[in-house]
Amino acid sequence: MRVEKSKNNNWLYHLIAILVIVAWGVSFPFTKILLTNGITPTEIFVYRSLVAYLGLLVFSRFKVSFWGWCDEALALLCGLTGGALYFILQNVALNMTQLSDVVIVIAINPLLTTILAAIFLKEEHFSWKILLSSVVAFAGVAVVTFRDGFEWGSTLLANVLAFLAALSWSVYSVMLKRVQGRHSTLDITRKVMIYGFLCALPLMFFQPLTPLSTLLRPDLLANMLFLALICSMAAFFIWNLVIKKIGAIRSSNYLYLDPIVSIVMGVILLGEKVTTVAVLGCTLVLVGVIMVEKLTDKK
Repeated sequence: MRVEKSKNNNWLYHLIAILVIVAWGVSFPFTKILLTNGITPTEIFVYRSLVAYLGLLVFSRFKVSFWGWCDEALALLCGLTGGALYFILQNVALNMTQLSDVVIVIAINPLLTTILAAIFLKEEHFSWKILLSSVVAFAGVAVVTFRDGFEWGSTLLANVLAFLAALSWSVYSVMLKRVQGRHSTLDITRKVMIYGFLCALPLMFFQPLTPLSTLLRPDLLANMLFLALICSMAAFFIWNLVIKKIGAIRSSNYLYLDPIVSIVMGVILLGEKVTTVAVLGCTLVLVGVIMVEKLTDKK
């Protein structure tokens, strides 16, 4: 009876995970718009993480706590990997090449999370079924990546940075499990935001800052607030809760939906055309995500 109740409750977290992924998928073109208007990759992360942290601080009624040196160190690493490194590497890559390349390369992180979770997390049950599901989904990512041939984009460096961003997020997903049993999701999200902000802030002193008149342009300000309040504050809080409820491997497989959202937004915002190859790739991505759920339910 208890197992059946757990299964009935879990579907809600899977639905929430999809909604978060949609928001994060939309964040890529929004970030690209900010970059093309002269706002630097570091600035985008610093501003969005600061606004998100302040919002979470208000939401938690300004209650802060010290976790102890060990857990604070873990929170710092989460902020570094899931905050500063992930977003700045991603933003730099977006500034160097086309949006679709970056999104699809970053979508490799479920495979990386699967491997890391199998090695470091005892509660994650790695099996050939999970690996097979991830491979199928990654095959869809590969199809979308090479839909226009074997050209990776403007530079190989941009794709390397996107891969490192994916790796950073996978490390974050695994380390997050170390503190989730001891602290609330709200506290964890707030710590990740402030430590990510503090890790990235020194970089601001080594680059020219965007004029305030540009930052306050209504369209750019709306983009920044969407990234801060929806994609960082709300989505990070919800995503941390999702990882806690359904695990790092299952939740990370939903990140394969990012390329699909990116393609749809490319059609809407950039006028890109959807090809048969792109549809095939997206179909494989969805099949892989569904497979990992169906196969891992049969334990």
